[in-house]
Amino acid sequence: MAQRFNSKGFLLRLLFAVLLVYISYNPSGYSYFHWANDAIFGNGTNITPPFAMATVVILIGWTVYLRATFRSLGGFGLILAFAFFAIIVWWLFDLGILELRHHAAFTYIALFLVAAVLAVGMSWSHIRRRLSGQADVDDVDE
Repeated sequence: MAQRFNSKGFLLRLLFAVLLVYISYNPSGYSYFHWANDAIFGNGTNITPPFAMATVVILIGWTVYLRATFRSLGGFGLILAFAFFAIIVWWLFDLGILELRHHAAFTYIALFLVAAVLAVGMSWSHIRRRLSGQADVDDVDE
């Protein structure tokens, strides 16, 4: 029997999405992107088993999140999700709560936006079922 979807489930999906996105790239200089850039374009001898394992684990994470997001939201839903979160960020700028003084701050906000869309995509089937009472074809044994 499947667990019921709740806010804890969404927050867990969001946490893992934030970790996946920020581990993949962040402006601090400590991310997989920076590691890969150094390994591939640096001296070329830094491709090690830990680097290869990290590559596979990150690719698995992105595959799981992207596949679930595309399947549950679809193309138009994906555009709407990005628009929804982008408008929230725009509104916060408009209210003066956020300022664009530093490029890194905006990058972190944009990356969080990507993570939020991934978390909504991972959760959307549960949310839709709760709102409409309709189950997806993929839902079995519930």
